[in-house]
Amino acid sequence: MSNALATQQAVGGLRPASQFDLSPQNFEQALTFSNYLAESDLVPKDFKGKPGNCLIAMQWGAELGLKPLQSLQNLAVINGRPALWGDAVIALVLSSPVCEYVTEDDDGHTAYCRVKRKGGQEQVRSFSMEDAQKAGLTSKQGPWTQYPKRMRQMRARAFALRDVFPDVLRGMPVAEELQDMAATPASVEKHMGNAEVVQPEWPADRWGAGLGKWVGGIAAGKPLADVLAWLNSKAKVTPEQEQQLRDEVTKRQQQPAAAEAAPDAPDVSPEKLAADMQACTDLDKLYELGGLLEAITDEAQRLHVNEIFDARVAQLEQA
Repeated sequence: MSNALATQQAVGGLRPASQFDLSPQNFEQALTFSNYLAESDLVPKDFKGKPGNCLIAMQWGAELGLKPLQSLQNLAVINGRPALWGDAVIALVLSSPVCEYVTEDDDGHTAYCRVKRKGGQEQVRSFSMEDAQKAGLTSKQGPWTQYPKRMRQMRARAFALRDVFPDVLRGMPVAEELQDMAATPASVEKHMGNAEVVQPEWPADRWGAGLGKWVGGIAAGKPLADVLAWLNSKAKVTPEQEQQLRDEVTKRQQQPAAAEAAPDAPDVSPEKLAADMQACTDLDKLYELGGLLEAITDEAQRLHVNEIFDARVAQLEQA
């Protein structure tokens, strides 16, 4: 292990010139270091007496950004596959510059992991006791019966971090998941539970600003089911919001045709409204402009401006 540790002479003895680091600098040093590690009593049993395992684990860890000793402590060999323990997974993600935040909570029945990648939207994954029961995890003796809250947390975390940060984890599986799979007979395929994607709900202000436009679109011939499907693709429509939409559609259908254009309705120029929408750079302001669509009395013009509104919303949401 030549050149593995730089030292300098100082009063009172030898002191490290820089942080102590035994990371191998070439393949020969890696082989030597692996032999030392395999003979040590401080390595996990998967690596004791197995220099080849030590060497491969160090290489896996290096690709993830882990030091050699970190690799051996945080990588596990489960059913012949290398995997990362849950705490190492979140440590790698939190230390990555692409991660904005990771938060976890549990309501006593379901664990939630909320993550946000810089430049992206918040993503939420959950794992409930029903998911654990479907996967056959709650009937086994072990951590699922002793520490169910912790196990729910680890499963929700694994779903969220692997889905949102696959580049950081390099596709490495999570040890807690593989342990459950390894305990299942090879002849039986065990479903490990679905990762539920929890959409953020529609904010009340944006819902109120866009409600008139969506009701008008349904009145103009768009199927209610199609409008709800589009809305749910953008954010979660709550049962109360869906009922409000249905009530407004019913109210609109019951109004006399002459009442559709209220006497105090603002005088809106379709051309100016379309131009304002195309120039708008704020999503909330765009929804305010969308509320003026119902003031356009000509149906063809209203549908044309509505198409411009939808296109601009899609552009701002992707920005």
